[in-house]
Amino acid sequence: MSVKYLSTVKTIGNARQAARALLSEETDTAALDADLLLSAALSVNRNLLEALDATELGPCQATNFKHLLQRRLAGEPIAYITQSKSFWTIDLQVSPATLVPRPETELVVERALFHCQAIESPELADLGTGSGCIALAIASEISAAHLVATDISVDALEVAKQNCKALELDNVSFSCGSWTEALPNHRFDIIVSNPPYIANDDQCLADKFMRFEPPLALIGGSDGLESIRRIVTGARKHLKPGGWLIIEHGCDQGNAVRNLFESNGLKACSTFKDLADLDRVTEGRNS
Repeated sequence: MSVKYLSTVKTIGNARQAARALLSEETDTAALDADLLLSAALSVNRNLLEALDATELGPCQATNFKHLLQRRLAGEPIAYITQSKSFWTIDLQVSPATLVPRPETELVVERALFHCQAIESPELADLGTGSGCIALAIASEISAAHLVATDISVDALEVAKQNCKALELDNVSFSCGSWTEALPNHRFDIIVSNPPYIANDDQCLADKFMRFEPPLALIGGSDGLESIRRIVTGARKHLKPGGWLIIEHGCDQGNAVRNLFESNGLKACSTFKDLADLDRVTEGRNS
């Protein structure tokens, strides 16, 4: 079966089944992807597709769906095709200028919220905010918090600003620049970051899905730790006494990141595992 087959299907249900069959050869989320693409092509809520199974698929709808399906089969992330991604409890706009938010990054949000419990009006910074997922998730949970979200990419920062506006959050400000250099002359209770941490020669970069994402948000130098080193080195002068640095990293980088934290004077350093039981987030406290 090829994408051309979609030109012959008569109903939405037929198109749905055909797309699932085609996508099953490329991804283990074929059913979900087919539904998301079809709902985007039809401009309807995904939950309504079941009820529309017997509805005729119009020529323009079929053409639009075929185009979206071709993009997915070429490896383009579903979030870029639909221009949206759910994260934590919020829905975000994404673009090729931003990394697609991953579920494992929610662990950064969890750790930040844990430490915020002891602070009346916490001040946080999110370095390399991308779509704004971490900063906006925290801001949506704690109205008394204030966050500064930074990124070196003007395009990514614009996406984050649009997401902030769509979520009607008024406790986040934005700054353009590289890591701690983008921060004001101010100390924060918590600094969070999901920086690039993939090594230049890592084979995962050849994955056809990953090649659509911005290299700036993925590649962290020869050992994957280049950006993390810069953040850890600059973080202490921007943390209040007792403030926390929380960083996401690769599953094989826990020991190296803890060593970086400790060698730069951070205390109580710990690494936390994601839902796949892999090292994913390390935190440390400023003395």
